[in-house]
Amino acid sequence: MIPTIKRIYKNKKDQVAALKRHNTFFNVTPAFSGPVIGMTSALEQAKADGEDIDEATINSIKIGLMGPLCGVGDPVMWGTLRPILAALGATLAMQGSWLGPLIFFVAFNAVRLGLKWYGLKLGLNRGLALVQDLSGDLLKKLTEGATILGLFIMGCLVNKWTTINISLVVSKTTTNGKTTITTVQNILDELCPGLAALGLTLLMMYLLKKKVSPIVLIFILFAVGILGYALGILGK
Repeated sequence: MIPTIKRIYKNKKDQVAALKRHNTFFNVTPAFSGPVIGMTSALEQAKADGEDIDEATINSIKIGLMGPLCGVGDPVMWGTLRPILAALGATLAMQGSWLGPLIFFVAFNAVRLGLKWYGLKLGLNRGLALVQDLSGDLLKKLTEGATILGLFIMGCLVNKWTTINISLVVSKTTTNGKTTITTVQNILDELCPGLAALGLTLLMMYLLKKKVSPIVLIFILFAVGILGYALGILGK
């Protein structure tokens, strides 16, 4: 807000008063801060032009929009966009392509900066009318859509990335001199391909919700994998 305040308020006293107004706690997902900054800038411009706008109104709008914008910004940016782009970049990197990290960095920041720029323009142009849009079902629908998309993409990646081979032998059948070995993994694949990977993923999600440290889970997976392979329960 400092450049805006210095531009619209020519009097030093008015600048100090405006800066003090905005020297309060404010926390919004960075990519979704544009509408609030644009809206408050429009209100400050109107106040500088002589319109009767109370200082409390400006602060109350900022505080009131923190919750709704964080509610949609965090799931969209951190829970959907970043995991999807990171998964795409990691997939390319695992295939030996140097484009993987580059695509992640460029795409994520392009969306982030685009949202900030568009949100800033929207806040400046719409002003207080934007509050009515944000207070309706728009944010709720956007959050639900982003969550569903994120779950869909991550579900696809679970089947692609998570590989479990339970090589424990259940039976050996010899027919016409040919031996057929049936493992636990063969049975699970006949029931539902990727069932073991899905079960492991759901177990990890459950433990994370129970506040188990991700570092602890990583070491547990290492230990189970090494021990299972040594005992012949897990295969490559």
